[in-house]
Order: sequence, then structure tokens, then C-alpha cells
Amino acid sequence: MNYFSFELQHIDKRTGARAGVFHTPHGDILTPVYMPVGTQATVKGVYPRDLKEAGSQIILSNTYHLYLRPGDELIKEAGGLHKFMNWDSPILTDSGGFQVFSLTKLNKIKEEGVYFNSHIDGSKHFFSPEKVMSIEENLGADIIMQLDQCSEYGYTHSQAEKAMELTDAWLKRCLDSKTRDDQALFPIVQGNFYDDLRLESLRRAKPHATHGIAIGGLSVGEPKTRMYEILDLMRPELPEAVPRYLMGVGSPDCLIEGVKRGVDMFDCVLATRIARNGTAFASDGKVVVRNAAYTKDFTPLDANCNCYCCKNYTKAYLRHLINVDEMLGAMLLSLHNITFLHGLMKGMREAIFADSLTEFAEEFYSHYGKL
Repeated sequence: MNYFSFELQHIDKRTGARAGVFHTPHGDILTPVYMPVGTQATVKGVYPRDLKEAGSQIILSNTYHLYLRPGDELIKEAGGLHKFMNWDSPILTDSGGFQVFSLTKLNKIKEEGVYFNSHIDGSKHFFSPEKVMSIEENLGADIIMQLDQCSEYGYTHSQAEKAMELTDAWLKRCLDSKTRDDQALFPIVQGNFYDDLRLESLRRAKPHATHGIAIGGLSVGEPKTRMYEILDLMRPELPEAVPRYLMGVGSPDCLIEGVKRGVDMFDCVLATRIARNGTAFASDGKVVVRNAAYTKDFTPLDANCNCYCCKNYTKAYLRHLINVDEMLGAMLLSLHNITFLHGLMKGMREAIFADSLTEFAEEFYSHYGKL
């Protein structure tokens, strides 16, 4: 049984941006798409009901965090992640590799896998490609990621090549140990910011991109212009018949520039993270509602937004909530930011069908601000 298929519905004639639909066991995903991040089986501060209303088609959860708490075996016993968190739409789980390297002060990368200490209690653990596949199969997400080594911005060519080689070797082991046909495994392209390594990693991953391909190791501290150069470099060689997923990217400008370069799927914690700090996306640029300028501003957060937050509350009220640390403030801003990004993606999808993404982007930047 073929659980997954991708229909490429239209390509913007001027930019080459793509609009499609990705069919999965838990529903169709219209692309391009932004995926809210529910790291620990919940998108922080937002009810699943409200995520659906805001336009969320798919959410992302994290293998590393769920393995540590509450445990993948418990989630399997509960019937899988969809039932455990009561989300009946598609889910993507990352491999946890990035968290192993970024959150744990003590980790040792070996050919067989990575040894690490929990960031919670210091307990010792080991992730091999086989172990990660087992965890992700227990979680039961529709789309799963291979174990990879994300090399940091600033790695030498030799260091980046070693990480790329390890990622390729781990991909083969993930493929060999995967047993469920109702989960789509995306290989991950690494290679840091070296053109030859990026193209070589893509060449190796491409034959295994049965259902999709992921681009990792970007948005890790490099200038945005360099990220766009890497995407431009890879674009002619990326597979056409599957979704292309740019990992960890989610600011409005990066979403636009990524879509213009043929990317179909994106995720990022930015929308909810900045909301908890009192910042919102708006059609005329970012709004830092905790600022004193909004003390007596009784206008909506964004007059062009129809989300629950913007229809019912003013900047003055939101500023009050944030400054007295009331959780409702972060919840409302989180809901708004997610709604804003979904609206942006919907607008770009419509523009692609009209072959007018260039004009859409120019109009957006004229209000929101340039890169």
C-alpha cells in the first residue's frame, strides 16, 4: 500500500516556486506549508483546537525530548503520538540529533552513534540510527527524520566533510532498520557552507528521497544571504517529485525567500518563542508589545488579522498581560503569530497559482520591511 504521494500542482513561471499537495495517512498537506513546533507533544500555549482554526495542517514534535520524557515506550502504549496528544492531522518528528549536539554539554560522536548526557538530570544515553528509528516508530509520526550530524557554522572543511560522511552512513543504517511503511523517512542534506560538500551530500541523499528530502544545517548563525546562496546552489539538483523541507526556518522573510527558491515545507519555534517574550509579527513589521509606546494604544495588534487575539484585544491590554507575566499574554501572541505565518503561506500559495509571487513578495516587504 502506498501511504504517501506528492502532487506538484503549479510552478510559478517567474520564480519557480512550487504549490502542491502531500498526501499522508493522516490527511493532505497543502504546500508551501509552515509547521508549528510542538516540541514535547504540545505547541506551547496554544490549544490544538485553536491550531486547527488558525490553519495548522501538520505539527512537528521532537524525538529527543519525548524519548527522555515521558518515554517513547509509554507513548507507544498510549496508541502513538496522535492519540497521546489528541491530534488527528499529520505529525513530523525530527531525529533528536540537533538537540543531542546543542543541548547536552557532554556528548561523544562515534561511528556507531552518539553518546550523550541528558540535559535534565545528566543521565547517560546513546542514540544510534537504529535506536532513533525504533523511537520514531514508537512515536508513530507520519514523517520521520534520519539521525544526522548537524555541523556548526564555522566548521572547517575537514570537520564538515566528516559530519557529512557520518550523516550519509547513518542514513543507510536508518533505511535498513526502518520497518513501518506508514511512515515517510526523509534523508537530510548536510555539508555545512561548503559548496562541494553540499552538492555531494545531496547527490548521496537524492536516491533515497522516496517521499521527501530535508535540508539541514542552515539557519545556524550564518548570514541570511549565505543561506540563500546555499539554497540557490542546491536548487537545480533537488528532486522535483517529492516535498523539499528546510529545517528550522520560520521568520517571515526567510519563508518568502525559501519558497521563492523552491522549498515546500518549513518549521521553526520562533513564532511561539518570541510571543513568550512579548513580540508579534504584524503586517507592518514586528511589534514589541511590552514597550511603553503601547501603554495607551487601544488598537488591535494587527488590523489586517482576523485571529481571536486581534479581533478581541488591544495592544494596551496585551502589553499589560506581558508585563505582569500573565500566561494569557503569551498564549494570545502565540496564537496570533502562528495565524500570521499560516496566512503568509496561504497568500504565497495563491500567488504561485497566479504566477505573481514576485509581486506578492514586493508588496509584503513594502509593509513589513526589507530583509
